Amino acid sequence: MPSPRAELVAGVTVLGNLAVDVINGGRKTPGGCASFSGVAIAATGIPGGIVALAAAADRPLFDPLLNQFGSMIRILTADCTSGFRLDYSDLDHRQMSVDAIGPVWGRAEVDAADPDTTWVHLAPLLRTDFPAQTLALLARRGHRLAYDGQGLVRADVVGPLVVDRHYPPELLAHLSIVKLAEDEAVIVADGPFNHATAARLGVPEILVTYGSEGCDIYTGDRCVRVPAAWRVEGVQTTGAGDMFTTCYVANRAAGADPRDAATAASELVAGELEKRLQARR
Repeated sequence: MPSPRAELVAGVTVLGNLAVDVINGGRKTPGGCASFSGVAIAATGIPGGIVALAAAADRPLFDPLLNQFGSMIRILTADCTSGFRLDYSDLDHRQMSVDAIGPVWGRAEVDAADPDTTWVHLAPLLRTDFPAQTLALLARRGHRLAYDGQGLVRADVVGPLVVDRHYPPELLAHLSIVKLAEDEAVIVADGPFNHATAARLGVPEILVTYGSEGCDIYTGDRCVRVPAAWRVEGVQTTGAGDMFTTCYVANRAAGADPRDAATAASELVAGELEKRLQARR
């Protein structure tokens, strides 16, 4: 059994698979949380880094990330790369398909990543990316764990994306934070997400995000609504959730309370979406 890692730094390390995304039948583009979370880490100025997995054959697609973020990101070689197709009917609605199931993070991958921060944010693309035993291993190393809830609902099936609530309950046992988008929260709750659902999940801190409507933060028997910083319309929002959660966890690692962390994350995302909007003009 591994002993806790000595002298962890107050910050966040993002672990996750990179993905080859094809949007609206276009060219291949970098995807996965690691493609977007660097923006959030850089903006906060809080110690952090990203360790991601991708196949050697796909590495050239991700070279721009290395150029943009430098030593903040490390890409470890895996046998395969996750792959998705995203087809937007408009800016707010999309159909997703799984082209390729990515690698599974186990002891060897954790040892190679060797995170040295107090917090680790796990960014699964599918349910199998981070097995429960890997979460237990990270907890034994002394890390507090945040988890993107899409990993609870996305089944590891090639073809049209399958979502359901049949995740292993033990995935939740070692988590300090879980973030759920609105549609994911409905699936996990099998209906409206409320205090009863939050209590059943048993995670100390649960974020349910509602896009431009803000987010709810469940802690214990409290639920706090934090409004979005401002509404940005007419722009594609891929990666917004990844930036939000990474910024939130980074601020929590630095000692911010949940409300302040959510406010900072909302402002970051709105600012980044504004940049995208300006770039289109």
